[in-house]
Amino acid sequence: MRLGIIGLPQSGKTTIFNLLTGGDQPVVTSGGRFEVHTAVIDVPDDRLEQIAALSKPEKIIHGKVTYADIAGLGSGSGGEISGPLLNQLTQMDGFLHVVRCFDDPGVPHLSGEIDPERDIAAMDAEMLINDLIAVERKLERLQDEWRKGGGRSKSEIEREIELFKKLQSALSAEQPLRDLDFSNDEKRILSGFGFLTSKPMLILLNLGDGQDPPDITYSHAHSAVASLQGKLEMEIAQLSPGEAEVFLQEFGISESGMARLIHLSYELMGLISFFTIGDNEVRAWAIPRGETAHEASGRIHSDIYQGFIRAEVIHWDELVSLGGLSKARTTGKLRLEGKDYVLQDGEVMQVRFNI
Repeated sequence: MRLGIIGLPQSGKTTIFNLLTGGDQPVVTSGGRFEVHTAVIDVPDDRLEQIAALSKPEKIIHGKVTYADIAGLGSGSGGEISGPLLNQLTQMDGFLHVVRCFDDPGVPHLSGEIDPERDIAAMDAEMLINDLIAVERKLERLQDEWRKGGGRSKSEIEREIELFKKLQSALSAEQPLRDLDFSNDEKRILSGFGFLTSKPMLILLNLGDGQDPPDITYSHAHSAVASLQGKLEMEIAQLSPGEAEVFLQEFGISESGMARLIHLSYELMGLISFFTIGDNEVRAWAIPRGETAHEASGRIHSDIYQGFIRAEVIHWDELVSLGGLSKARTTGKLRLEGKDYVLQDGEVMQVRFNI
């Protein structure tokens, strides 16, 4: 999973990036220049640690999330996004839009006053305009193809024209594409375009120390709104684990900003975790909610997918309470499930297969 951290200049994008990485990337404005900093983050999961404690494997492999701090979007150009920047944005699976709520006289807002709703609308507008330009260009090519004729049937081209007119209508009405429903065939046609407004969006309200979050509603599909005290959480993330725990308790924060953002990222993308236990490793895997045991087995290895017979499944907390796989087997607690079984969050799966 790759999530792009975006936002207007001086909104605190790099602060959030440092919070997630525990790093100290300089917190300065890029002045609208195109810059990208990327980090792959281990997904914190106490369940994995408890499972690993049963067998003490050589390796504990966490799930991974890639975050990219992307500067250059939100420059207010009101036009088409540049090629290199668009390239980066289309590769993202979703976006974390950092919205400035904090007031700092030393770092004045480019628009003067702090107005989160205005900033959210400005970012949405830039993405909408870019998608609309791309859709209208595609419509021109399709209409030209229909007039000239060629390899494809006119009925196939007409179906695509109708689909892109649907996109054009939504975008012209300032409706992001993530709000629309598409058939599987339409999703296949659109899969290579990477439209920005089709991607899930987490609006992150970046608060000052002790600031209450404003009442912001963002009523779009595949979207969510969250808030945190970015600067404070970044400073805590740069402490040792022991010191960080003391600060979290002192400020009444039950979960670190890093852990909370990663869990919110999973929810945004509709992901869950399942676990596997091998001879020398315990591992967490991220899969879309609703994926079957057979589909999930392919993430472990293609041979396991091809030779899938049955899955042995048990929920992680039951496994921990029993003391391990051996005890679970001897007590008959491992359930045998077929190819169509839908894995649930937190389940441990061992696959029986034959190659």
